[in-house]
Amino acid sequence: MSESTSIIFENPRAKRRAALAAPRRAMVLAAGIGIRMRPLTDRMPKPLVRVGGRALIDYVLDRLADAGVERAIVNVHHFADQIERHLDGRQQPQVVISDEREQLLDTGGGIVKSLALLGSDPFFLVNADTIWIEGVRPNLERLAAAFDPAAMDILLLLAPTATSIGYEGRGDFSLAADGRLRRRGEREIVPFVYAGAAILSPALFDNAPAGPFSLTRLFDRAEAQGHLYGLRLEGLWMHVGTPAAIAEAEAAIIASAA
Repeated sequence: MSESTSIIFENPRAKRRAALAAPRRAMVLAAGIGIRMRPLTDRMPKPLVRVGGRALIDYVLDRLADAGVERAIVNVHHFADQIERHLDGRQQPQVVISDEREQLLDTGGGIVKSLALLGSDPFFLVNADTIWIEGVRPNLERLAAAFDPAAMDILLLLAPTATSIGYEGRGDFSLAADGRLRRRGEREIVPFVYAGAAILSPALFDNAPAGPFSLTRLFDRAEAQGHLYGLRLEGLWMHVGTPAAIAEAEAAIIASAA
């Protein structure tokens, strides 16, 4: 089914129910070292790298505010003081810092540390350095409308590898007709890359490891149980992974506004 067809035939009552249940809390992963963004990250955290005159994390928080998120938990480690100063006083969404200065907990461990702040309902997860140009309908709104807590532990936003700006990898997932995901095999090339935004159920973290661990471990477990799903991004995703990629992303932003 094409994306346009799925939008045309959405049930209006289902959309209203989804809007009422849309996540009001989010986890923003901002604690990484940003090795590939050096030398910029030798003096600042990657989330504060500016693209088009704005810090990457501001794009993320503005998207969350537009989606109705009231509280965003932001974990910090690398140049943590800079991120705290940058976010001081922000009201929409309210920012709560999860401090990982003493120990970097990786993507999975960082979320586990913040679960009490995230609450018992499904929540948005967004990488602090992800950036995209929206299509007709905002992608976080589309994620919220598509998330089915009875069937899904995770719903990932996926970008096509062929059209994404700055991405040259072999992809992360293949996407079945029913939305289920299969991770790329070691020697495979697959058409979709994780775009750094998702909705997660807190139940995903039942029996999660203690201490630092990668969230991909739980992705794999959800896949094995048939609970890992994906939604194709509408618009254009930009992989700003290196200093050289900044100019390419800025050119795409300017072109989209023309």
